[in-house]
Amino acid sequence: MTTTQQIITIAICVLGTMTTRFLPFLVFSSKKPTPQYVQYVGKALPCAIFAMLVVYCLKNVSLLSGTHGIPEFISIVVVVLLHLWKRQMLLSIAGGTACYMILVQLLFP
Repeated sequence: MTTTQQIITIAICVLGTMTTRFLPFLVFSSKKPTPQYVQYVGKALPCAIFAMLVVYCLKNVSLLSGTHGIPEFISIVVVVLLHLWKRQMLLSIAGGTACYMILVQLLFP
């Protein structure tokens, strides 16, 4: 990329980011209540995204060959237990990832 193309690319990225950050404040005034459908999407979307992430992560796990999904199952249990214990999403994700990496590197190579 030339310098001009790099500047244009960065400018477009900045414009897109700033638009998505400021648009909700422009569309939804603080004087009026937030519409019900927007509140519903705000509550339902995080769960839907995590469900889709779980399906994506487990789509290639074969229960009939290899490790039979044992490291994945153990890591899911660790994530659930950490989340029930601490209620910290980042801790749950990091703990489950670390558990999985340790299992596949040391116990199920």
